[in-house]
Amino acid sequence: MKVLVADKVSVKGVEYLRQQPGLTVVEAYGSTPEQIISLVADVQAIVVRSETKITAEVMAAAPLLKVVGRAGVGVDNVDVEAATERGIIVMNTPSGNTIATAELTFTHILCGARPVPQAAASMKAGKWDRKSLSGIELFRKTLGVVGLGRIGSEVAKRAQAFGMRVVAYDPYLAPSRAKAMQVEGVTLDQLLAESDYITVHMPLTDTTHHLIDEAALAKCKKGVRLFNCARGGIIKESALVEALKSGHVGAAGLDVYEEEPLSADHELRNFSNVSLTPHLGASTAEAQESVGLEIAEQIADVLKGGVIRNAVNMPSLDAAQLKILGPYLDLGLKLGSLVQQMGPPQIDALNITYWGRIVDLDANSVTRAIQRGFLQKISGDSVNYVNAPVLLQRLGIKSHVLKSTDEVDYTELISVEAVAADGSICAAKGTLMGKTGKPRIVEINNREVEVEAHGKLLAIENHDEPGMIGYVGTLLGKDGVNIANMSLSRKEPGQTALMVINLDSEPSAAVRSELKSHRAIKLAKFVQL
Repeated sequence: MKVLVADKVSVKGVEYLRQQPGLTVVEAYGSTPEQIISLVADVQAIVVRSETKITAEVMAAAPLLKVVGRAGVGVDNVDVEAATERGIIVMNTPSGNTIATAELTFTHILCGARPVPQAAASMKAGKWDRKSLSGIELFRKTLGVVGLGRIGSEVAKRAQAFGMRVVAYDPYLAPSRAKAMQVEGVTLDQLLAESDYITVHMPLTDTTHHLIDEAALAKCKKGVRLFNCARGGIIKESALVEALKSGHVGAAGLDVYEEEPLSADHELRNFSNVSLTPHLGASTAEAQESVGLEIAEQIADVLKGGVIRNAVNMPSLDAAQLKILGPYLDLGLKLGSLVQQMGPPQIDALNITYWGRIVDLDANSVTRAIQRGFLQKISGDSVNYVNAPVLLQRLGIKSHVLKSTDEVDYTELISVEAVAADGSICAAKGTLMGKTGKPRIVEINNREVEVEAHGKLLAIENHDEPGMIGYVGTLLGKDGVNIANMSLSRKEPGQTALMVINLDSEPSAAVRSELKSHRAIKLAKFVQL
């Protein structure tokens, strides 16, 4: 079996692959997209970092391809959807660069307080300039950490060692978890207003894109120092440039950018109080050796028919188990994502109940699929079937699993409940239908529905009164949004009704706002599955 190593990884990782019986390793560093396509016809595995893009076109040219391994966290350069459709496993190494990125972040924070890069450049230029290069201390200052996951938590620990007060904004972090870390959980507005230093550690999603923009910066203290070693695009660069020009932002440190590589004439290069590094977050000898060897071991295991680890698009199962559990995994993933998108942002517990045939199967992987679905829009690329339980624990969310022998109306049934601290619950139930086992949502918040668990959904709770279906249909029609299917549910006439609509496209922000403002509509949620 042939393994194509398309990007340079650690020598130990490549040597490990070479030592495996039956594996042939081809190193093709710096290849063009056309060259990659010409090389993959007889390849069973591909190893990449961030340079080489594994597109649907590459996969189409690789009929024997079983696994793509990314030596790092993000899988932005791999078309995961296309891989899933073709049954290709996509793996990453989510924890290998945690310390490296946390340390780089804190290096930027230190350089934002003491102008060490500027002083070093001054000395090399033959100067002795002490007056203009004075700095400030970190001691007793407030660090705002936006996103308290693996890396954010490590940065918080280092800040505490420097005697800093740490406040954190993470909309999914349980208060008990923040307290255990001796971190003050606050709202984003509070963090912006109180912090002397701000560092971001969230995945780039629709929600976090340009999270720190002009409006956010206006809420910050004058002279605030801002840092991003997470993902380009969380901080709006044009807004940062203007804030640096005005002096509202006193210093900044960036390792990631909205477009990489950063253009040679980018305005950020012109500020002496901005430290810039070329996406070096994972660029330590230890991190590169760790992720290179880790991805090599994972790929070797897959090709030898062993355990699947750190897969972003399937669980740790062998092929025989996957064939049986595959439909349940898909259903679980959709149910977890549905309750997260419809429910409150902060929850204390995720309750999962199984009925029917699935009770007799090993449902652990299905539980992890539900957890991963719940975390997809929270943790981004870093979540997979292996680390989902750990990520939930870090958020302070408890998982409770029950296998019930009670009789139900379906051959198999899965229930997922997201329980908030105030006792409120967002719940959904699903089953498999037809010979192919297509996932269906059969209940939302105790109301029976019949909804295909796929694509774009619009869920509306409204006072049950005449004309509501026509109103919603007309509004969507004017917006150019076609209705594929609609399920209606109510318990008593004149009470609260639920309509769940499968859509062909996403409604505009204006239409969503109009729906939410209608006097009879209590809830209007757009959900992407």
